Amino acid sequence: MAGEAYALQTANNSSCNSKKAKENKKKKKKRGGTKKKMTAEQSLALKCVREWVFLDQSSSSLTASSCVVDDFGAQKTLGRGGEKLVFELHSHSKFSDGFLSPSKLVERAHGNGVKVLALTDHDTMSGVTEALDAARRFGMKIIPGVEISTIFSPRGDSESEEPVHILAYYSSCGPASFDELENFLANIRDGRFLRAKNMVEKLNKLKLPIKWEQVSRIAGKGVAPGRLHVARAMVEGGHVENLKQAFSRYLFDGGPAYSTGSEPLVEEAVKLICNTGGVAVLAHPWALKNPVAIVRRLKEAGLHGMEVYRSDGKLSVFSDLADSFGLLKIGGSDYHGRGGHGESELGSVSLPVLAQHDFLKVARPIWYGAIRTIIENFVHEPSDTKLAIIARFARTPFLKGGSSLSGCKDIIDRCLALWLTNDEIHCAEFEAIRLKLSHISFSSNDSSFL
Repeated sequence: MAGEAYALQTANNSSCNSKKAKENKKKKKKRGGTKKKMTAEQSLALKCVREWVFLDQSSSSLTASSCVVDDFGAQKTLGRGGEKLVFELHSHSKFSDGFLSPSKLVERAHGNGVKVLALTDHDTMSGVTEALDAARRFGMKIIPGVEISTIFSPRGDSESEEPVHILAYYSSCGPASFDELENFLANIRDGRFLRAKNMVEKLNKLKLPIKWEQVSRIAGKGVAPGRLHVARAMVEGGHVENLKQAFSRYLFDGGPAYSTGSEPLVEEAVKLICNTGGVAVLAHPWALKNPVAIVRRLKEAGLHGMEVYRSDGKLSVFSDLADSFGLLKIGGSDYHGRGGHGESELGSVSLPVLAQHDFLKVARPIWYGAIRTIIENFVHEPSDTKLAIIARFARTPFLKGGSSLSGCKDIIDRCLALWLTNDEIHCAEFEAIRLKLSHISFSSNDSSFL
């Protein structure tokens, strides 16, 4: 009897331990999320994305079959080395209101596993070249971008005027009409100077003795000051405890020290982006008072997409809004490098592989057309200046240091190898362009390429 009792007790203990083990396994599985093999659609999407990401890298023998995705469709690993394929589509450097230089930004992004980084400074593309130089060291891809400050002007009583930011993404060759975009951005930057001075004057009237020289110093030479620079001056002067307090008390939209600049209408910015070979995306729609009216207006102007993904996940209400208007759904951290718990880290947004693929499906034909337009303009009327435009964002060390080349065709061929697939380069359109290029000679030590 004692033996039977012992056997029964042992069986009960074993059963309890087995149940506990299963329960613990379920808890661990629930906490970590389920990992599963990619679907055929995701594998095909990843193959296309990877082809573009590693376009200018000879060794990219990574296989999509070794990838897994979580419950949200975000891929976790890529290839034999377990590399993450992370897109960061919203970031800022010292060339606007970020705290890091473009090279330091790229270095930090690389440390966080980012493979594709869009530098989207406010109203300027001045930091892109430095970012490209830095990215070459880390095998990263840079998307030249800009975040354009605009204003939404109401048409009826149900709408109200409010600031709207539009992200523009360009090919590695840049805008099809760089001067047109630069003039547009320069007018906005001029307005930012006036706006910042007005904010300083308003703060002075509120008995906060902020000096313009202080704001200008914080912004840096040649940088158009923004609210963040004014806020930093307020913290530095001891008038507020932190940046958050500066905004919540004084600098928020419509606040006692808030001021507008000379921002263009948001529709104008979207149309310009489309006309210069860029992809237009609505930034942080959750900050808008009337997002539906704005999205409806911008869709008519040619808007391609809107931010939906954040570091804390996908916002369903804005995902549904994007779906209802047939817009791309993307996202980024909006990283500035200011530190603190309230800021999302570079690469913290898990953009699903299908969202990456959808973005590139829309962007690449647009970028292809912009690249073709730029090179056709050069072929039609060759000049050192136009060749410099082609090479402006080229990640090619041979353009530096005065290396001698047989002709401009060599420069353009090497640039195209970085920007386009072999099929795109050898299509009928580009073959005709390259034939014309072979008859153009170029030899110059022009400092514009240095």
